[in-house]
This record gives sequence, C-alpha cells and structure tokens, in this order.
Amino acid sequence: MRGVLIFIVGVLAGANAVYFVMKDGERCPRCTPVAPLARQDVPATPSSTATPPPLAAARARSPDVASPIAPPPVSPTPLPAATTATPLPRLAMPLAGLTPAQLHDTFGETRGGERQHEALDILAPAGTPVLAVADGHIEKLFTSVRGGLTIYQFEPGGRYAYYYAHLRGYAPKLAEGQAVRRGQVIGYVGSTGNADPAAPHLHFAVFELGPERQWWKGTAINPYQMLGGVAKPADPSTR
Repeated sequence: MRGVLIFIVGVLAGANAVYFVMKDGERCPRCTPVAPLARQDVPATPSSTATPPPLAAARARSPDVASPIAPPPVSPTPLPAATTATPLPRLAMPLAGLTPAQLHDTFGETRGGERQHEALDILAPAGTPVLAVADGHIEKLFTSVRGGLTIYQFEPGGRYAYYYAHLRGYAPKLAEGQAVRRGQVIGYVGSTGNADPAAPHLHFAVFELGPERQWWKGTAINPYQMLGGVAKPADPSTR
C-alpha cells in the first residue's frame, strides 16, 4: 500500500543485514535503521536429538516425582551351623532289677591279652531273664565259639544293633524277624561260649550299623552311659 512504510529485518546466509522497503523506489528518509540482533542473543533452537537429562537429575527438578527409596542393605545369608552328632538313645536295663550303680564299665578292658572287650559284662545268676533294651526286631539268632548262644536285635531305624551273648537259652518261640518290645524277655543269662561257668553273666554290646545293615559288622559303641551309667572323672595321676 502506498503511504505505508514497511521495513523488514532479515538474516541472510549467516550474515546480519537490514533491508528497507523503498517508497516508490526511493529510500525512506524517516526510516531509522534497526540494529541487527547479535548472534549470541539468538536463542538456540532445541534439537530433537538432544540427549535427555539423567534420570536422577530429572527427578531432582520434578518435585512431583517421588524419589525412589533405596532398599536396605542385604546381609549375606549365614551358613548353617555345623550339625551336631545325633544323641545316643537311652536304653532300658537288660536285666530286671538292675540299676545304673551296679554297672561296671568294662568296654575298654582287654580280653585274651590284646583284644579290646568292647562290651559290658553284667554278672547275674544263671537263668536270670534277659530283657530287650529297646523296641525292634530279632535280626539273628546265632551260636559262636566265643559268644555261645547270642541274639542280634536291630532297633526300628536300623541304625543300631544290640548284642546279647553267653545266653543259657532263648525265650520260648523266639524267632528271627520277630518284633520285640522294650522290656520283653528274649533269653536267659548263662555261661555258653568262652565264659567262665563259675561266673555266669550277660555280655551286652551295641554296634552302629553301616549302610549295608549287616548283623555281623558294625562299629562298637560303649553302652555304659546309654544304660544310665555315670562317666567317672579322669584320674589326675594319669595326666
């Protein structure tokens, strides 16, 4: 439109320049040049590929975003304590009326000069009933040169064998595989085998069986405390 002065400020080819629109082709004397904008004043156009701020910084600038709660430190799982040995079972007395005070610990004594006894000798009159020391079953009825008439009884778990030797005889109808109860009569005191006929007694032993559960094979365990015997204090003179 004539009579209207229009001016345009442009930036061309990276250089600042001011252009005036002429009025009818003439320079407008009333037009005051406008200083070009300095380059440092030109706001940078944000790039769509700019790297977003770190998550922690973004959350710090955004109060509406709840900060994550750090999990409590995890303590290392403690290793299980070493398993203690299984306590030995408490056995009933193999002879009626017998008390722990009447027992003598003969487990470590020698027999035949060099052989360790590994059993308890319990003196009693011939014919005294022998009782099962625990529940279980009769595994083997056996006659040997040393033990004479013997009984091998297994406890229900199959871990221990109870051995009764030098018997005068078995209880009536006692048979292998028969279940027996604690305190049941299974035999009678005698002096068969290599026992002295003048000193009838019960030779009682306990064996820990191996995985094969063989009646003739096992590790001897002292039955003294299993029957209620009290361990004697060590003799100071032997230290």
